[in-house]
Amino acid sequence: MPQPGVPPRPDGALRHAPWWQRPWVRYGALVALLALSGLVILALVREQTGTEGFLVGLGLAVLPVPLLLAAFRWLDRVEPGPWQNLLFSFAWGACAAALMAIVANSFATQWIATATADPSSADTLGATVIAPVVEETVKAAAVLLVFLFRRRDFTGLLDGVVIAGVTATGFAFTENILYLGTAFGTDRLTGDSGLASVTAATFFVRIVMSPFAHPLFTVLTGLGFGISALCAQRQRVRRVLLPLCGLLLAMGMHALWNGSSTLGDHGFFVVYLAFMVPAFGVLTWLVVWTRQRELRTVRAELPAYAVAGWLRPAEPFALGSMRARRVARRYARRHGGRAAARAVAQYEAYATSLAFLRHRGRLGRAGPDFTVRERELLEGLWHRREAARPALDHAARATAPPVPAAFAPWPVYGPHGVHGPHGFQGAQGMRGSHGYGPPPQARPSSAYPPNPYRS
Repeated sequence: MPQPGVPPRPDGALRHAPWWQRPWVRYGALVALLALSGLVILALVREQTGTEGFLVGLGLAVLPVPLLLAAFRWLDRVEPGPWQNLLFSFAWGACAAALMAIVANSFATQWIATATADPSSADTLGATVIAPVVEETVKAAAVLLVFLFRRRDFTGLLDGVVIAGVTATGFAFTENILYLGTAFGTDRLTGDSGLASVTAATFFVRIVMSPFAHPLFTVLTGLGFGISALCAQRQRVRRVLLPLCGLLLAMGMHALWNGSSTLGDHGFFVVYLAFMVPAFGVLTWLVVWTRQRELRTVRAELPAYAVAGWLRPAEPFALGSMRARRVARRYARRHGGRAAARAVAQYEAYATSLAFLRHRGRLGRAGPDFTVRERELLEGLWHRREAARPALDHAARATAPPVPAAFAPWPVYGPHGVHGPHGFQGAQGMRGSHGYGPPPQARPSSAYPPNPYRS
């Protein structure tokens, strides 16, 4: 069978793809590029801070990284993305983006100083204009690369927020090493120590007060890409303009933050309290609200697959609750070990992706590969059903609210099964009574239900 992207030879035989188009070559080149950037940025930072200053800066700069990564990973728990995307984003921000920003900022500042013969003005202009443009652009490149080459994993707002936030966390990590290491070197020259030192002041401002600054800026770019991912394929202008608007907003917020030191003695605190903290609060509320909205989408879209026989009636309710998901994974680990817990986690991820895919299709935003992608996700669910279904049934029973005793004259879906005119029927006994077809165990794996949009 011909492979996509491999042109056939005139005699009908397949022609192998050029070596530079093979996946391992591209991945190897990307890893080599990031590793080389890391070595170069390591040498540059060490040259500016010295070995001792570099080690001090490294030890202090790493402190907020686990907290920030845990926060973005928590946001990504509804539909977890591949860890490779997060690793690439962090490495890009810490290595490639930091290297390009240092080189570009230094070159632009020196050029302005030479052209204007005013080094102080060049430094101010570089910090308030050049640095925001350069730094936000190189960080946005990681979001763009994931958006283009991992499009299947980039489906909504939270995907853009997580990729952008992890990239900015890596960038801030490297930048903090440089700033804290330089401050430590200054203290060594002046003999200052303790709370009155430059190192303590830098640590307080960059690590304690504003560890979220760079992630906050770049998340605006991620929101632009996330909204673009939700647009229909035909809305090409909107799909291009939204990321650009997000990038411009990120640059503007970054410029305001960097320029706050030029607004007087209290300019920094005014910008921090009047602008940065409210913006952080609004964005935090937005992403948490989006997370809850995604869970509601899961609960609303998956019952169609339960009716078709691919899920048990209680599963949409369990999959739409993060608490129930945790209970299911713990139950699987306790009774089936790590392999069962991993299968349950994968089942939850496949079901969530299936719900989002159906939601996009119902809104007319699904791509041409909708049927293929739906088939892949259903296959993933089917192969993990033996480990996942008992755990999810237990989680539904453990987390469901009390069910009223009165029954409606028509079948009503609930977390424990179906309540009908003849009383309660559990997930196992409901199917034959209501004419939904044979249970999934009797359905061959090659038989797929009809398109849920036509049912």
